Amino acid sequence: MSESLRNDGRIWVPKRKGDTRAPGEIPVDERDYFLERKYPAFGNLVPRDVASRNAKAVCDEGRGVGPSGYGVYLDFRSALQRLGRAVIDERYGNLFEMYADITGEDPYTAPMRIYPASHYTMGGLWVDYNLMSTVPGLYVIGEANFSDHGANRLGASALMQGLADGYFILPNTIGDYLATTQFEKIETTHAAFRSVEAEVAANTRRLLEIQGTRSVDSFHRELGKLVWEHCGMGRTAEGLKQALAKIPELREQYWKDVRVLGDGDEFNQSLEKAGRVGDFFELAELMCRDALERNESCGGHFREECQTPEGEALRNDAEYSYVSAWEFRGAGNAPALNKEPLEFEYVHPSQRSYK
Repeated sequence: MSESLRNDGRIWVPKRKGDTRAPGEIPVDERDYFLERKYPAFGNLVPRDVASRNAKAVCDEGRGVGPSGYGVYLDFRSALQRLGRAVIDERYGNLFEMYADITGEDPYTAPMRIYPASHYTMGGLWVDYNLMSTVPGLYVIGEANFSDHGANRLGASALMQGLADGYFILPNTIGDYLATTQFEKIETTHAAFRSVEAEVAANTRRLLEIQGTRSVDSFHRELGKLVWEHCGMGRTAEGLKQALAKIPELREQYWKDVRVLGDGDEFNQSLEKAGRVGDFFELAELMCRDALERNESCGGHFREECQTPEGEALRNDAEYSYVSAWEFRGAGNAPALNKEPLEFEYVHPSQRSYK
């Protein structure tokens, strides 16, 4: 929501830590319009990774707003005075209505409260140029594969990728595989799927038999907080190493003490989520491993050791112009990093600054 609203809204927090006054009671000279202060050339229109990182920073300092302290104000008072309500209605009326419905607060008379949220993992399964995965006969389309993902999300690319894969790529690739597949290849494909199916069935039975004391959601929240703090908008080598030490411990506890409600005789949402969260441990560990491997700041991936004196992301294109494709090497073994080089013929990467 805040991505488009930042066109006219101003972001601020109180200058004083722990200030619990209502926003209307805080004078302008006691407000910190921190994006405008730190980035005078762009202000509230800095890219979302910069805005998000700075919003988290002021909240971590103890200057966040709202009951949790994890929020910053997005204020339209100046825009309403300058443009009038009719213009703001035309531009953002539906978003204002959504906010009012969710929070019970009127954004026309009081600032919105916003905070960065998890977006996309920017990853996906490896596929070849025909969209087939490493499992023979298993094709991966849409957002599930890595082909169009970059350092940040492109507008509407999720829809674009699903349509392009479904309408144009698969009809021209999967047919060739099916037409040339011999009996031996079919048997290999079926064996691979049967192996995966047996593994999923075994994990399902195991989840139902544990009957521990902790809910699936409690593990999900703990893992999410761990990744958010150590592999989120800003990360350090020390924090990533801490996460890589804690995630296996939490995963081991999960498979000993998780409690799944219901049974496996019918559709069971608790069981379905338990299976997903079980997979999230592996994904979280891989994200931290990949972040630790990359000693640079680029796009939304900010290593705090790699920044300019002005606090900007410090790129290292000479060493990190590649796509990381991590190869599964079997349960209990560390994955292998395969580097797929990126070549820029027309538009070359460059160091950026928003000061």
